[in-house]
Amino acid sequence: MTNTDRHGLIAQALRESGSATVQDLAELTGASEMTIRRDLDTLAAQGVLERIRGGARTLLLRGEEPPFALRAREAVEAKRRIAAEVSSLITDGETVVLDSGTTCLEVARLLRQRPVTVMPLSLQAIHLFGETPGPTTLMVPGGRPRAAEGALTGPLTLASLSALRFDTAVIGCCGVSAAEGVTAYDLDDAAVKKASIASARRIIGAADGSKLGRTAYAYVGPSALLHTLVTDSTAPAEEVAALEGTSTVVKTV
Repeated sequence: MTNTDRHGLIAQALRESGSATVQDLAELTGASEMTIRRDLDTLAAQGVLERIRGGARTLLLRGEEPPFALRAREAVEAKRRIAAEVSSLITDGETVVLDSGTTCLEVARLLRQRPVTVMPLSLQAIHLFGETPGPTTLMVPGGRPRAAEGALTGPLTLASLSALRFDTAVIGCCGVSAAEGVTAYDLDDAAVKKASIASARRIIGAADGSKLGRTAYAYVGPSALLHTLVTDSTAPAEEVAALEGTSTVVKTV
């Protein structure tokens, strides 16, 4: 098990149980107690947990968004496969609004080599497009970045979206299910996702399998808003079937 996999497993276990001892986490992961203590120190520095005597307790509620730094190291290969499929669905010359989040950042890495017009909705993606000159036409929205996330939100972001029309919106789904629809962890983020969807003719959702069947705090809209949802092979089969029943095309990579 890699450090990234172990950190993700520890964070998940703490979110589900609230707290755990070093011994419990060592048994769960198969790592030594010394390794677990180092892991807990790393995750505490990222704001994921608080060290307590003999173990740790989570600082995240079940419906709360894990820190960007932690999410960026989770399911990396799956996110890259998803990004490659999303990129293949976009043709040269398209105008694209690109949502924030770690999966959409992987999409940005591929689109910056393409002759498309892109408006990214995160500082990380904007910086990525600006690093090296390429065939991509970059549109930069207004807005206020969310602390530690870089996602652009607020009236200026919404105004930027309402002033333009895109061929495709690529939406990062914090949670998506046939029953509860597309959801986000933050009300401001949900408002930006809604505005992105309203500004585009085609909507592509991008979410690794852990997001399917999950419900986050803020409602974006029904899953049928997504013309295509790209996910990975870890997605629950029953949820994939249910989403396909809502007219969403699910592509599993």
